Amino acid sequence: MKVKGTGPGGAITREDVEQAAAGKPAVEKASVDGTFGLPPLDRTARMRQAIAAAMARSKREIPHYYLQTTVDMHRAMTWLTEENQKRSLPDRLLYGVLLIKAVALALREVPELNAVWKEGKVVQSEAIHIGVAISLRQGGLVAPALHNPDRLDLDTLMRQFRDLVQRARSGSLRSSEFSDPTITITSLGEQGVEGIYPIIYPPQVAIVGFGKIVERPWVVEGKVIPRPVITASLAGDHRVTDGHRGGLFLAAVDRLLQEPRRL
Repeated sequence: MKVKGTGPGGAITREDVEQAAAGKPAVEKASVDGTFGLPPLDRTARMRQAIAAAMARSKREIPHYYLQTTVDMHRAMTWLTEENQKRSLPDRLLYGVLLIKAVALALREVPELNAVWKEGKVVQSEAIHIGVAISLRQGGLVAPALHNPDRLDLDTLMRQFRDLVQRARSGSLRSSEFSDPTITITSLGEQGVEGIYPIIYPPQVAIVGFGKIVERPWVVEGKVIPRPVITASLAGDHRVTDGHRGGLFLAAVDRLLQEPRRL
């Protein structure tokens, strides 16, 4: 009797044995990304195929518009340094959670960007669920949802963000975390990229990109001084919003980051 393994990496499960004994074909199990049961190289290839299909669809169907702005991060980074000095190492915050929280709160001001495009029309989302682009060690990319970050304090958001990254890289994400995002944030700052022009993940109607924080000359009260700055970019679906609303959104993100204590 030949038994086909449908568990992770082709492992034979109890259900496989029972189905084989009963003369039934094994039912291929799938993870939320459809890659469990495949060798690592095949999983990566399957993931790249899925990404390619989604991105090709996005560029084919969505009329993108792009905006970017440069945000002075002096106040945010100063506050973050002072705050982290009061904390133990495991409880320290990353500046990325400030970006996530600022985007979430800005969506309250420009809710048109927090939506999906389905069956030829926009469907507004009442809840804010931000997809966070996470690179995987074996290759590929996923963007699972952080649920309701606009309602979370920074400590809770930090814990949930760390948990999401760990589970993404261990392959233990929930299916709802793939289907729930209403907008996505992507950042290549760790790779040294200063600016990013991302492609919208269908059926979402917007995606936000952040580069790395760099020191640049900045005019403050008539004087040129060095400041840490970050480039924030927005790709929007022109069927749903326009540059005016997108500009208001980026301005809101900038303003919120100037008041880190209120995030």
